[in-house]
Amino acid sequence: MVQTNPKSIVANMFNAVGATRERESGASIIVQLLIQWVNTALIAVAIVFISEVLARGSVTDIIEYMTSFNRPGLVATGVVFLVLLFADAMIGKAHQSALFVGPLLLLPAFFSGQKQQFLSDPLFPSDLLFGRQILELLPAMVAAEPLKAVGLAVGCVVFIVAFAALIWKSRKVFPKLNLSGRGTRLALSLPLLIGFASLMDPMTFSAFRDRLNIVPMMWDQKENYRHNGFLMAFAFNVPMANVSAPDGYSNLAITDMQTDLLPASFFSGRQADVIVVMSESLWDPTRMSSVRYSADPMPTIRAAQSGQVFSPEFGGMTANVEFESLTGFSNAFLPYGSIPYQQYIRRPVPSLATFFQSKGYVTKAFHPFQGWFWNRTNVYQSLGFEEFHSQDNMPAMSKRGIFASDEDLTRFIIKEADNTDQPFFFFAVTLQGHGPYEHNRYKKNTIAVDAPTLSEASTNSLATYTQGVKEADQSLKALMDWAKKRRRETIIVLFGDHLPPLNAVYTESGYMANVVATRKASVATMKREHETPLVIWSSKRGAQKDIGSVSPSQLPYYIVRMAGYRHPYYTGMLGRVAERYSVIDRHQLIGRNNKAQADWAMSGQVDPLIRDYRLLQHDVMFGEGYGVESFFPEHTNRQQAAPSS
Repeated sequence: MVQTNPKSIVANMFNAVGATRERESGASIIVQLLIQWVNTALIAVAIVFISEVLARGSVTDIIEYMTSFNRPGLVATGVVFLVLLFADAMIGKAHQSALFVGPLLLLPAFFSGQKQQFLSDPLFPSDLLFGRQILELLPAMVAAEPLKAVGLAVGCVVFIVAFAALIWKSRKVFPKLNLSGRGTRLALSLPLLIGFASLMDPMTFSAFRDRLNIVPMMWDQKENYRHNGFLMAFAFNVPMANVSAPDGYSNLAITDMQTDLLPASFFSGRQADVIVVMSESLWDPTRMSSVRYSADPMPTIRAAQSGQVFSPEFGGMTANVEFESLTGFSNAFLPYGSIPYQQYIRRPVPSLATFFQSKGYVTKAFHPFQGWFWNRTNVYQSLGFEEFHSQDNMPAMSKRGIFASDEDLTRFIIKEADNTDQPFFFFAVTLQGHGPYEHNRYKKNTIAVDAPTLSEASTNSLATYTQGVKEADQSLKALMDWAKKRRRETIIVLFGDHLPPLNAVYTESGYMANVVATRKASVATMKREHETPLVIWSSKRGAQKDIGSVSPSQLPYYIVRMAGYRHPYYTGMLGRVAERYSVIDRHQLIGRNNKAQADWAMSGQVDPLIRDYRLLQHDVMFGEGYGVESFFPEHTNRQQAAPSS
């Protein structure tokens, strides 16, 4: 009989049924089995509990989640228990799987908790697609909080070294399993895991899943993660990468939709040049009534302001706002947490670029950062832009902190315009306003901030942000002054993609209840936390006024109409939607009467106009393209030439 080292307490704890070593105590195999599986269950409980603490940032509601039969915490624990058994069988050593399964489940939970501190959503599987973007922004994060960054870096190194050492040491601690031990674990875990996986499609009904109180709430991800727990909710979102056709989608449903009586070619437009600028994190800081400023940071924008953009995002996810503003399609019709630029644009998609190109315009996109960021190089090509000027092929620009200045980007746009004889459509995404807002980004802040309720750190952050708003305003003025001197009419559209990530500034000033915006609230609260300035201005006719608050997906309607054109989709479909609704949000529709239809998608009585809007978007992006010829005639040849995806 093999002697067990009495000093190795851990080894004694981890002896398992089927192990190559036996206990001197002569305990029966059944007793050993029970002890070891109880230990596995305790490890599963610890993993689920810690994952919830990391994801929620507190212990609030966790005990109820873990113990109540009305919540699926016990089910989640059981699933982790089965995963541990399965992994042990694959590895061939009892309990060693905890060293691998634990970090794989806990790290996403940790990142989810961190994400919710800066944005208003938990971690989604689609977030894993832009890990490279996060790495590129690390210098800005380090500059904003260097001590925390150093501490985090040291912690990561310590963790990696400790983890490697633990794996190495554990070779002799965890006993090997023989064939019977591995077979027992596989026989129990594999069928149950396969059966459970079949329940995780949120688009299908399962009576058994309901009895387990597992309720996929894809329309309300905050409640989805609260009720089901991080691990279960995260798993629900995995199949959401595949977009299923909406109910009622068919050739007949698309071809029966109303189109304009006159063809788009009947309206020749005015051949006006169009420049659209999506200004990074542009917002009006004077909306905080408890803060006073020595001067208005955005006098040009205020004088020419047409209304507000109701951003579907907060503090980040710029690409989703960009997607709406260029295509006229809505994120409200896509799975919660999805990123169209990363996931869905894999074939030519109609956009303002393809429309203006069909009218003889030169189409160019500008962004003074790396072209792979948000997959823009590929996406802009799919959207029909002829050229994309990024950091990779732009001249070096002066910096504000580590970001290219709005001033130099504006100069570059003007230079490109002066060198273009044909009418042009330019789309630019600025970078200077990107957070975090470190204290010394600017040599001097020219607008004093009087904020008695803010801490010193928050005051400094707000002062930095306000200076950036002033410089964005000055860049718009320079663009307008240049346009006024041109013979050809120039239309300039400027808007912010989302509110800036000012964190404690919002709560300390009393502007918002939390450091991130809410997703579901009254119309007044949602507008307060999601509106950014919108300017639609013509060098010949001035600013268009009184547009109100509109979704980014509505912008193509105003841009095409301002340029004097008619189009079956951009002024037809979107025009009809704009007459009835100002905001298309996944949680509520806001009508022109400022009344909201909350949870409209779940009501069972969707407005036929919204239904058609959604069906047409699916048809063009994912479906058979039944409506392309009628609604996007300029896109027909591009669609036929595209390889099948």
